[in-house]
Amino acid sequence: MGINREGAEALLYHEAELLDQWKLREWAALFTEDGQYLIPPTDKPEGEPGEVLYLVYDDRHRLEQRAERLLKKTAHAEYPRSRTRRLISNVQVKESTNGTTRIVCNFVVYRSREDRVDVYPGHAVYDVKEDEGGNLRISMKKAVLDTETLRTQNKLSIIL
Repeated sequence: MGINREGAEALLYHEAELLDQWKLREWAALFTEDGQYLIPPTDKPEGEPGEVLYLVYDDRHRLEQRAERLLKKTAHAEYPRSRTRRLISNVQVKESTNGTTRIVCNFVVYRSREDRVDVYPGHAVYDVKEDEGGNLRISMKKAVLDTETLRTQNKLSIIL
């Protein structure tokens, strides 16, 4: 049957809320067991993982580890944690094949920490599936930063 735009928006807004509230374990649980979280390099955003070095290329296990690390006090880059606010727009349901729906959207993540505000604009591509209970699960999220470098932000220690 496929996922409509209302369902897609509900999932993306829920994901943004979990990340902004720093509920990283719950965020990781949105992914399928074979799920992937990807951030390509800013200089080659359309590059394939085997051809260019990605900023983040996590499978489900690694993204769970990333979430756990960021929740610890020893995560110096994020302790005390950043305050973030995600804005999601232009949500489009592109296609559905073999039980997977492709969703694209634009995003802006505002990160406030230590008297500084960083802005991360970009667009994201999601592959989403319905599980047996009818819940939407992310099988792939590719967050593409629409900046030429990360020089002004200094680092990418948050989840986009």
